[in-house]
Amino acid sequence: MLGLLPGIEVVATAADGEEAVAQVERHRPDAVLMDLHMPRLDGTGATRVLAREHPGVAVVVLTTYVDDASVLAALRAGACSYLTKDADRADIAAALRAAHGGFAVLDPRVRGALLAAAGPAPDPPPFPDPAPAPAPEGPRPDGLTAREAEVLALVARGLSNREIGAALFLSNNTVKTHINRIFAKTGCRDRVAVVHYARQHGLGGPVP
Repeated sequence: MLGLLPGIEVVATAADGEEAVAQVERHRPDAVLMDLHMPRLDGTGATRVLAREHPGVAVVVLTTYVDDASVLAALRAGACSYLTKDADRADIAAALRAAHGGFAVLDPRVRGALLAAAGPAPDPPPFPDPAPAPAPEGPRPDGLTAREAEVLALVARGLSNREIGAALFLSNNTVKTHINRIFAKTGCRDRVAVVHYARQHGLGGPVP
């Protein structure tokens, strides 16, 4: 279905998560359309492996499951976008292109599940100057994109995901996606390690 659309080439298909990881290793695609519930290795596990080993590959989830647990697990694993299987091929193609460009696309029902899981949002606390830190000149470490470098610098300044989104005019889910990719590219396990990494590379002030 997608192979008939202009500008999209389907390079491989996979029957389960383990095969999906192997096909990505073999073909190095720009994006992967991932189901969630599969034998051997499920889609969430495969997405987690891809985020760690192939952070440049964008993962778009396409599934029948819209419960908040499935959505949150997939996004935390590193998925860029989340669609349900009633999406048509134009929607899927648009999501793949957007994910490859670094943007997140969420099905409206998925957004509703996330909002329901989050509950009422508290008033945002005041935070430091929201102006984003300038991206460093020259090559960036570990293949970070300019946007990821901006997000990394703001993490190092102590801003929360919500505050980073406000500073860069990004959705909270897009910020999470960038941070997941930063973790994968830098090998950091938590925000403390990310802050230290940023300071080591001149993105968050001097190392204390």
